[in-house]
Amino acid sequence: MPRIMAPPPSGEFSIRLTKSFNQTPTEKIEIIGEPNRPATIHVTNHVGVQNQTIIAKEGSMSADDVNELLSIVRPLEGLPTNPDEDVYGMDTRMILSTFEVQWDNGEEIEGAEAATNPTEENKQTFKDVVDSINALARQKAKNRTS
Repeated sequence: MPRIMAPPPSGEFSIRLTKSFNQTPTEKIEIIGEPNRPATIHVTNHVGVQNQTIIAKEGSMSADDVNELLSIVRPLEGLPTNPDEDVYGMDTRMILSTFEVQWDNGEEIEGAEAATNPTEENKQTFKDVVDSINALARQKAKNRTS
């Protein structure tokens, strides 16, 4: 049965990108904030033997970047999802929770297309959004200092 995702409280959004669709993640990017305000980016890389070494980075993004990001992720709404298979072929899971879009390519979401194979256009849209989030993380997140 499809899961209904509730919008986050008070306009807050969360965008999570995890490298590895259904295995132990090797990288996590999480962006948390509110529209029209700066947001925080957290990047966690798991490297080394059995991914036991963790490298954490963090940063912030401007309100303009936040608004642009929210417009970039909007086209994912309604795209096919599948809890059992990486239908986009990127070994990447994305969870969006914004006031306008609640979407997770690893869950059955009410309102999303049936768990069918996405079209080439759907795959390109997904890839473009993933590439944009990765670019933001590379540009904005810096190593934490202890």
